[in-house]
Amino acid sequence: MLKLLLATANPGKIREYRRLLRDLPFKLVTLAEEDINAVVAEQGASFEENARLKAIAYARLSQLTSLADDSGLEIDALGGKPGVHSARFAGEKSTDETKIGNLLAKLKDVPKEKRTARFKCVIAIASPTGKVALCSGECHGLIALESRGEDGFGYDPIFYIPELDKTMAELPLEIKNQISHRGKAAQKARRLLEDLRLNY
Repeated sequence: MLKLLLATANPGKIREYRRLLRDLPFKLVTLAEEDINAVVAEQGASFEENARLKAIAYARLSQLTSLADDSGLEIDALGGKPGVHSARFAGEKSTDETKIGNLLAKLKDVPKEKRTARFKCVIAIASPTGKVALCSGECHGLIALESRGEDGFGYDPIFYIPELDKTMAELPLEIKNQISHRGKAAQKARRLLEDLRLNY
């Protein structure tokens, strides 16, 4: 069976992608499993650039078809920030709790109706020869006034979905994967990978 490299060291993402991409005719492997320690810097100005950069670099390093993503949170009251800087918005080595605290502090005077936000995800799938395909997904919601929920990772505990009256961190993984930015992008990625498998 052909291998597909999940080009991320984030355990939360790996867990979600193993569920989202299950039943594909690929063996899903991680950077650690392939003994790849290189870190590809996210130097792009957009989610698309960063996802493409990482997928190409890891495909060349591993000589495997590689899937990389870049994702983040855009908050209207902050002019679209943190955006591509979501992971480092509170500092290079900040924890999820620090990131959330930092954002809530910046939004403390913003009323509920103006706390609109969206999660965005762009997935890049690259071959060792440098061919790349991109797909994306979005999920819209509000930034909650406080953290709620124990599941998920990153900003999930403060990303509130009005239709469900829950934050992303309060959702079972199966529901999250149906509505999340990563889930929507992964559904498109599944189709790309199925087509790719047929062309090998």
